[in-house]
Amino acid sequence: MPLTAIAIRNAKPGKKPVRLYDSGGLYLEISPAGGRWWRFAYRFGGKRKLISLGVLKDVPLAVARERRDAVRRLLADGKDPGAKRKSDKREIADRAANNFEAVAREWYQKQVHTWVPSHASDVLRRLEYNLFPEIGSTAIADLTAPVVLSALRKIEHRGAHDLAHRVLQVSGQIFRYGIATGRCERDLSTDLRGALAPHRGKHQAAITPEELPDLLRAIDGYAELGDRLTSRALRLLALTFVRTGELIGAQWEEFDLDSAVWIIPAERMKMKTEHVVPLSRQAVEILRDLRPVDGGGRFVFPGRNPDKPISNNTMLFALYRLGYKGKMTGHGFRSVASTMLNETGFRADVIERQLAHGERNAIRGAYNRAEYLSERKAMMQQWADMLDALAQGAQVIPLQRRA
Repeated sequence: MPLTAIAIRNAKPGKKPVRLYDSGGLYLEISPAGGRWWRFAYRFGGKRKLISLGVLKDVPLAVARERRDAVRRLLADGKDPGAKRKSDKREIADRAANNFEAVAREWYQKQVHTWVPSHASDVLRRLEYNLFPEIGSTAIADLTAPVVLSALRKIEHRGAHDLAHRVLQVSGQIFRYGIATGRCERDLSTDLRGALAPHRGKHQAAITPEELPDLLRAIDGYAELGDRLTSRALRLLALTFVRTGELIGAQWEEFDLDSAVWIIPAERMKMKTEHVVPLSRQAVEILRDLRPVDGGGRFVFPGRNPDKPISNNTMLFALYRLGYKGKMTGHGFRSVASTMLNETGFRADVIERQLAHGERNAIRGAYNRAEYLSERKAMMQQWADMLDALAQGAQVIPLQRRA
């Protein structure tokens, strides 16, 4: 006879476990201490088995019967309910172990040795402050584009538009790592392209190509203001479009002027990968002009203390004095060069390699420091020739890529 709510309420514990049977294998077990559990008895593979369906205080009789029926459907499909439950628990545990934060931290540890400390700190801080509180506990395989976008929108709402784009970029690298390691199947960042408001941070300010001639002439005139060294540093930055920190920290031992090449060591690069910079004829002339005849110090651009280079602010304040505050930064030379070279026929891979952008196509295999070197040499010389022409009054003209 099926159980009733009254029978359950009136049942008392005994010296041994008491079992109140319902129907279809379901029964309520009352322990001597008073605990009450729903059990389901069944046979599978010729063996008698038991499975718990919850405790009475959380699972009333009607719900227990629903759970019994669900288990019986599994049996009808030839599945062992107990094995299925263990499998589900393992999957839940696996998903918890493979939540977004766990995968992100694993990815971070794989990458951190390739970065300079300041960049590594920036990446981790962006994750810990912006993504982990929002999506960190969700299994990376369960995330959807709208959920990730919601987290990014909160960054935008703070007015940090540039940061939102940077966080999206980092999330894409994490999703791609998750795909490679079998924890997810999609890079959700690709679904979010165009979903964020376009933005270029103030620290990335750059003039337009049409404004470059005036800036070049202003830089050449800066020497007349009594700062020839900074003027040459700015001109060399325009010629090489390396990062400002890479230029101001340049040491003479990194240069082979006879071979017209500058090799920036890995420890001074953002991605900790040695970078080759082909030097144009104009760049070599500047460096030969700067090189002291007596050997001098080790820095190309020494500060007041010759044992230290000039600061990044030296370059930035020079641009301020030239009237470009809020319009141009050291990084802006990279932006202008990238824009103009991409518009004038040079291959994107060649330009990206010369810019030393960190994320490279893994399919290409190990990084070769001389990748596209012949094309890069030709490009850098043509770029320098164009800068000379612009400084002398020519209009912005397209470069002609050499075969």
